[in-house]
Amino acid sequence: MMKKINFLLLVLLLIIVAGCSSSAGSTESNDSETASSGDYPKQQIKMIIPYGPGGATDIIFRLIASHAEQYLGQTIVPVNMEGASSTNGSRQVKNSTPDGYTILASHDVIHTAHLAGVVDYSFDAFEPIALLTQTPNILTVHADSGWKDINGFLDYVKSNPGEVKYSHYPGTTDHFFIAQLMDAAGLEEDEIKLIGYEGTGEQINALLAKQIDSAMTNYTSGQAYFGNEFVPLGVAYEEKLEGIPNIPTFAEQGIDMENATSRGIFAPEGTPEEVIIKIEEAFQKALDDPEVQEQIAELGSIVYFKPHDEYKSWLDDLQERLDNLAKNMDF
Repeated sequence: MMKKINFLLLVLLLIIVAGCSSSAGSTESNDSETASSGDYPKQQIKMIIPYGPGGATDIIFRLIASHAEQYLGQTIVPVNMEGASSTNGSRQVKNSTPDGYTILASHDVIHTAHLAGVVDYSFDAFEPIALLTQTPNILTVHADSGWKDINGFLDYVKSNPGEVKYSHYPGTTDHFFIAQLMDAAGLEEDEIKLIGYEGTGEQINALLAKQIDSAMTNYTSGQAYFGNEFVPLGVAYEEKLEGIPNIPTFAEQGIDMENATSRGIFAPEGTPEEVIIKIEEAFQKALDDPEVQEQIAELGSIVYFKPHDEYKSWLDDLQERLDNLAKNMDF
């Protein structure tokens, strides 16, 4: 009798264990399916913006995301996470679960920060989702400086090496902007005195206070001051901007250089491609909206959409250009 009871207990125990294993397997399958199934997204999506609120990057991504979410059927929640040359935010996304519920809204700074030694990862730590816009950059000075064009500015730099002060956030796009300009003009980067500031707002305030002589701005960040406190010396793009049509391009002033901040969205490495495509398509539909295109143009930016596969190739080319530029830079 005792043997029969022990046998029954053993059978019961095996049934319980088997049931638990089956349940665990089912849960694992569901978790995997959540990350890649056709019913994505099932909850709101967090979009990390590695800059503070109010700058061009923040404004542009919030604008596009507010339209893209209607095509996803879930809210996209922008979260500002600034600091550490914009790497606090990128690191947060890189280390997130690759399920499509945490994405990064960033730009060239992902690789410039790597070149500056701030982080040990670059574009290849993420899955590119889509390139969205380009914002042409502008060399800007205080109106009291007396400079009216780029050549006047560069002539002064040549005659007074180390005197002109330029604001930059080390390892970010404005740092590479001035390095590219000096290279195009045949000057050394150290012929301009670089003054470090952490963000666009601080740089704008420093130029307003004349603590610096020059800065990289764009139409979004500088338009309120153009024609008054600030003078835009040139647009580093192939064509003039609608908002400031009287400001010549660099090329029109004899400087062979284009420089634009190219903004796109990224997911953690390993995010399923079907999830990537769903996000990509939602943002593309948002950018197809004429109202969105008009608002982006009013911000001095240009719709420059590339889907995830083309974006990856485009990033490879960008990385090569930045690598070559960094060879002559001090960080």
